[in-house]
Amino acid sequence: MKKLMTTAAAVALAASAASAQDVTLRIQTHYATEHPSGILAAQFADDVETMSGGSVDIEMFYSSSVVATTETFDAAINGILDCDMTGGAYQTGKNPAFQFVGDIMGGYDTPWQQLSWLYYGGGYDAAQELYNGQGMQLIGWWLYGQESLSSSKPLAGFEDLKGWKFRSPPGLETEIFENLGAQPIVMDFTEIFTALETGIIDGADASGLSNNVGLGLYDLVEHATYPGFHSMPSDHLACNKEVWDGLTDAQRRIIDTAMQKLSLHTALSNEKKNAEAAAMLTAKGVKLWDWSAEDRAEFRKGAQVAWDDWATRSPEAAALVESHRSYLKDLGLLSE
Repeated sequence: MKKLMTTAAAVALAASAASAQDVTLRIQTHYATEHPSGILAAQFADDVETMSGGSVDIEMFYSSSVVATTETFDAAINGILDCDMTGGAYQTGKNPAFQFVGDIMGGYDTPWQQLSWLYYGGGYDAAQELYNGQGMQLIGWWLYGQESLSSSKPLAGFEDLKGWKFRSPPGLETEIFENLGAQPIVMDFTEIFTALETGIIDGADASGLSNNVGLGLYDLVEHATYPGFHSMPSDHLACNKEVWDGLTDAQRRIIDTAMQKLSLHTALSNEKKNAEAAAMLTAKGVKLWDWSAEDRAEFRKGAQVAWDDWATRSPEAAALVESHRSYLKDLGLLSE
């Protein structure tokens, strides 16, 4: 009986120790539950919960249901949430350097190249310094690949940007295209369709090719760049650093592994969807313009002028620009 009681006490103590390590992470994403990225985010949560044997429970909030998308990062810093699953580019107001972990603009050709900067080009350490300075920990990226420009006019190459009026997000992209002779107009997604119909704009930068099909853009215009070259936004998983440091080594490793799976499947699934969209649009008569290596190089040169201006805005921005430029040279995408 004494031996039995001793064993029971040991089991109870072990169970108590295990439960003391159980944690619930409150994470917000800007994607809706039915969006392909929202579905992948749900799979990420399930992977973490399953691999951790339930010691990590994830409460995922979709469609920015707790706070506005741009406020998610601050909500994680302040403990309203534990982690932010939106994107670094929303935080350029805190530090311009966040542009270069959110959307580098005119940098890498493929998601694999951009991810290789993060894991094998010194990017993770360079970015982590930026995040840690805000009390956050960068866990990883999930990015779907190059976005496509949609247009009512041909976009065969670099010269076609001259005088081209298009919907653009604010910030670095607007500066790059203005420098190259285009006429970017900052407007909300909801205004694109009326602006195209009335001729206020010639085209739009909205999303990747497949997403643009879903938005109905090619019911209005008959030209697109594909594969894209100008923009490849990275969504991130970033957690409150105290919360992250409070997890066990095993829990952190599980979340990191699940995040890398999410990165892989985000890029793979979108590559398939874009290929299907390209075939459908070609059959429909939409012209897809694949820029030459020379035209892409010209765009990249123009983008660097804007990078260098942003690099003057904070030491962290300068460090990240230099890190990207160095790795782009290693990949042969920039000349010495």
